[in-house]
Amino acid sequence: MKILIIHQVPYRKIAYHRGVDHDRHEVTYIGLARDIREVPDELRCVRLVLDDGEDLVAGITARTSPADGYDKVLSLSEFGILEAARVRAHLGLPGPARDVLERVRDKVAMKRALAGSGIRHPRFVAAPPADGVLSWSGRTVLKPRQGASSEGVLVLDSAQQAVSVHGALPRPEEYQLEEHIDGAILHADGLLKDGRLLELSVSRYVNKPVQYADGTPLGSHQIPVTDEHRRFVDGVVEALGIEEGCIHLELFHTADDSFVFLEIANRVGGAGVVTAHERHTGIHLPSHEIAVRLGTDRPKSQAPSGRYHGWLAFPGHHLPQDHGHRIEVPRALREHPCVDRVHVLAPGDPLPDHITYQEWEVPVFIEASHPDPEVLGAFLRACAEAVTVHSTAVPIGSPS
Repeated sequence: MKILIIHQVPYRKIAYHRGVDHDRHEVTYIGLARDIREVPDELRCVRLVLDDGEDLVAGITARTSPADGYDKVLSLSEFGILEAARVRAHLGLPGPARDVLERVRDKVAMKRALAGSGIRHPRFVAAPPADGVLSWSGRTVLKPRQGASSEGVLVLDSAQQAVSVHGALPRPEEYQLEEHIDGAILHADGLLKDGRLLELSVSRYVNKPVQYADGTPLGSHQIPVTDEHRRFVDGVVEALGIEEGCIHLELFHTADDSFVFLEIANRVGGAGVVTAHERHTGIHLPSHEIAVRLGTDRPKSQAPSGRYHGWLAFPGHHLPQDHGHRIEVPRALREHPCVDRVHVLAPGDPLPDHITYQEWEVPVFIEASHPDPEVLGAFLRACAEAVTVHSTAVPIGSPS
């Protein structure tokens, strides 16, 4: 099989070699230089490098043609799903319809697709009506229609305020408004084949994703998967027409014990989701997704740990970039029996200048586990309160 991989997600997060036999198949990676450099030297493959700032689709189509004989195009990044469809069309390969892909990228399209499904979701509008009056009046969320990682998301105190802020945006057509839902936020991570759920884990967030942009740590820990979780996930998948690949579904669990749809992506979750899922279930989601999408045998699974797993990331993008940093992780937390690993950014390494959940980029990243999910959750919440990340007062390179 001849495979074209649009490489955008860090290699260490996907580990393509676990899902693709590079000696058996003809594999070509295409991407920016920084991404292609991550591909292990020992892998038998072709490497095509795009220029910095080059349009993804234009760059790929300029370097490929139907005569190349590719059988599959693989794109596992949220920001490459729609682009991969255009590449497949260029190469004459079949793939999901554009409207199906829109429903896992566009937050308006995905909620519109839930109409009549019985799946509860926030009230929303793609744009305020002419009179500026929404069908709700309370707290309102303003978010990019095709955003990720909670970038650009604002929670306003009222619908009226949100409408006013929306009107002042330079590109308001790229945003949508929805009513704020109170409740715990969960994420469900799984794998689909032919529209059927093969794997599933469910986790509860520690703090809310939207808070991360402002400097609040974010994490999650797994909880037992119930029949109600499965029914909700199955209902969303069916309504949106998702057929294959990984899903990362976020939902509210409200005080009245109801589930409310938040959003979904047709990809693996970020941060520590992949590692936590593999340790808990034995399934490495990216390599199993690759096998499903290529139509090959799924890789051998590992033995489940018998524990619930979680992670906690501390941001650094909100701190001054021209200063050093001081990180304090109490010894009692480092040595706690729940801890599997604690990554701490070295004092001389720069803080990230963008929102990131990657454990090798953030100031502090904690992986933890316990047989009891409630004990695990309590530990991660304690870490979120006790660990601190500060900017130092002296700019880097200045005499102290």
